[in-house]
Amino acid sequence: MSDNKRVNCFKCKYFYITWDENNPRGCSYFGFKTKQLPSIVVKKSSGKTCEAFICKVES
Repeated sequence: MSDNKRVNCFKCKYFYITWDENNPRGCSYFGFKTKQLPSIVVKKSSGKTCEAFICKVES
């Protein structure tokens, strides 16, 4: 995935909503919770677009 594209965490199989009011969004691939979308945190900390994205399949 190129660095120009934004990752939509809501469509990723690793994204989840937490019960933590301070950090309501999480990424099970990287193992963290955050206020922002996890893909934004990954981009800010690594400078690269999240490469762990896998589209979840809706059945």
